[in-house]
Amino acid sequence: MPLNRLALSLGAGPRSVQEARRWVVETFTEIGREDLLECAELGVSELVTNALLHAVPPIRVQVRGTHEHPRIEVRDGSIDPPVMTIAEASDEIDDLLLTFGRGLSIVARASDAWGTMLEDDGKTVWFAPARGFSDDDGPAGTLSGAADGDSTPPDAEAEVHLLGVPVADYLAFHRHFRELRREVGLLTLAHAGDYPLARDLSAHFDTLGRELSLSVGHPDITAAIDAGREVTDVHLRVPDDVAGAVARFGELLDLTDEFCRQERMLSLARTPHERDFQTWFLGEVVRQLRGERPRAWSTASGRECASAH
Repeated sequence: MPLNRLALSLGAGPRSVQEARRWVVETFTEIGREDLLECAELGVSELVTNALLHAVPPIRVQVRGTHEHPRIEVRDGSIDPPVMTIAEASDEIDDLLLTFGRGLSIVARASDAWGTMLEDDGKTVWFAPARGFSDDDGPAGTLSGAADGDSTPPDAEAEVHLLGVPVADYLAFHRHFRELRREVGLLTLAHAGDYPLARDLSAHFDTLGRELSLSVGHPDITAAIDAGREVTDVHLRVPDDVAGAVARFGELLDLTDEFCRQERMLSLARTPHERDFQTWFLGEVVRQLRGERPRAWSTASGRECASAH
């Protein structure tokens, strides 16, 4: 079933380990995966402890993935890879915290797959709990996202003018893009053969991430936020041959929504408003690359684009 439960934000104290364990037990019980509870509890204890000892706030726990392959993520504000050493004693850490902290080798033995995804504002350490604790070293961890690929500009670019963009909707698209990019990337890393849609989406994310400038730091959006404007125009420069990839990406987003509605992914499909806005956004890129004039955003235009799409 799709998971409505929000991520758990944790404080800096050692009691956060108990809080995370309890939250994970409740969440896995909610999705009917009690068979994974032992390893889920053990693994999240290690990851939260590692974050408390070696990372920086904010620290957040979330359950993502699919019903068949649920995944626990611990996100923090450090861009350094996780520390593999055993936790050492400290005056600030009580006995409860020292009960855990035995290193990521415990996470590996409690998981079917695990790894780290680095981003520009922090990292996510994740694992897919196993049904039983491994007698050997468990699977090797993966490291992804450390680099964003080749930054060489394309040979030919075109200008795209997005008119009347609501800043809140643009930022929501950015967040959805980043969350979905992380989600499909991790599904591909851990279970590529089971989720061909995730593999296809991941390839498109690699193609479109920079080209569409889905970034909080876009200068037009930053200027609007600084000036307190709720609506602004956004001017993009994109490769002039990316229209087909953008159109295909919109189709894949619709497929992902259906995947969520079929209760196969532990996240929710887009709302109608989110779908309308994103369809308009991507549609404008395609239209203007094909030589058509810009058409400003409105709820009506978004619905028209979504219906045609």
